[in-house]
Amino acid sequence: MILESSILGQLEYDEEKIITFPQGIIAFEQYKRYLLVENQDQHNPLWWLQSVDEPDLLFTVINPFVIKPDYNFELAPGDVEDLGIEKREDLVVLSIVVVPEDFKKMTANLLAPVVINARLKKGKQIILQDKNYSPKHLIIEELQQRSSGQQARPSKTPSSRQGTQTGPSKEECCHVGADPKKR
Repeated sequence: MILESSILGQLEYDEEKIITFPQGIIAFEQYKRYLLVENQDQHNPLWWLQSVDEPDLLFTVINPFVIKPDYNFELAPGDVEDLGIEKREDLVVLSIVVVPEDFKKMTANLLAPVVINARLKKGKQIILQDKNYSPKHLIIEELQQRSSGQQARPSKTPSSRQGTQTGPSKEECCHVGADPKKR
């Protein structure tokens, strides 16, 4: 299929690549279907979440672990159920980025991550109760520090513990980020 994005141009995609957000993205609840578009620059950690339903709607996103390796939070049981999470390895976590005219003021929303079950292609934006995170976390300094060769590509959440073959425990399923024992 072909999508004419007003910002990215013509995008060719397969229907099975569409990620469905049953509740939409906050403030854009009417748009439910998105594509995760890779940045062709392998060293640039910014990707895009392009609406399939509205070609003018595009979110710049980043793997929050690239800018904040100790980023972690607990998923509520309702979120785990909504996303159909069975294994921690199915999770992809992204933060929406605002890129203002003054590039040095670029921010990532760490308070409301976008969580995707990559296996089911189902996503949800979750508002965290942890007030240690900001919806306007400045990121340019972290990006500059990591541009010297550290991983810049979005990836599944890092973890020192892995879910089991039969499915994760509640703690393994619901915790995202650094090992909870190290918090």
